[in-house]
Amino acid sequence: MDLLVDIRNQYHKDRSVFVDGADMVDALTILGACESDFDAIKTVSSRLPSDPTLPFRESKNGRFHIDTVNSKIRRLEPQPFVLSAEEDFVRHDSGKKRTFAEIGNDLQHNSVLKALLLFKVFVVHGSVVNERPGLDYKKSGWICTLFNLRTITHPGAVGEPALEGVHSDGVDHTMATFLGSQNMAPTAAKTFIHDMREQNSIRWHEADPELVLGEAQHRNFLDTLMVFDHERKHSVSPLEPLDPQKTATRDMLIFFTRKPTVSGHISHKHDSTVAHSAMPMAVDIPECLDMPGTGRSLASERV
Repeated sequence: MDLLVDIRNQYHKDRSVFVDGADMVDALTILGACESDFDAIKTVSSRLPSDPTLPFRESKNGRFHIDTVNSKIRRLEPQPFVLSAEEDFVRHDSGKKRTFAEIGNDLQHNSVLKALLLFKVFVVHGSVVNERPGLDYKKSGWICTLFNLRTITHPGAVGEPALEGVHSDGVDHTMATFLGSQNMAPTAAKTFIHDMREQNSIRWHEADPELVLGEAQHRNFLDTLMVFDHERKHSVSPLEPLDPQKTATRDMLIFFTRKPTVSGHISHKHDSTVAHSAMPMAVDIPECLDMPGTGRSLASERV
């Protein structure tokens, strides 16, 4: 557990952490990922449909309830998805309801995905966040919205992993995990972490260098970046192809995790905690994710 504890300590101290894919393999194996499922999850993005609003992206999503009282993560029924300009997300579809295709059993029953959910639970455990307006911090659990995304660049069209420029995701914790790429240039798709004072929606290269707090690049399988979303903004440079005459792709899993909303929040009508009836899935949060050496459980602390 030392590796997991070190990652969590760095995340809480620096308010962001980038974990190399090789360390993620070790961490996820500790959390129950099966060796055969690592190869299987690499190809799950090949079955994605078109995104509802972005022509250069393919996507699916799914919702989960992280129930720290009953030590369980369970799949929730589908809901429309909304992000607003008031949540530091400024784009042509800000404030609009978007309906994504649902992730299937090929992803949700993959043991690597289940371990990624447990990994995030462990790393954010015990953190105190800068509270967002409209979220209910009296409740013990979280809502986690998972996106499986493929960004595509082809001759004549450039894929943007973050068309919205500098932004936040309207949540408490954002986690981005790399699944793979094809024909991606070595300098492509870099992520920049910005001070919250940075202006929303400006392009990554227009940002004030004095407000850039860090830089990371997802290049290796399972490279993972986590940020305290209401304390750090971020931006991503375009997906540039290694061979401009061929298509380039970049596959990611993005985990948005936040407290449930209160009445008046733009997402409150779409914040159901009803279990998914057609594609149920549940993961037990094991005792090994308790605070090491304290005897205290996830349910016993404010998260």
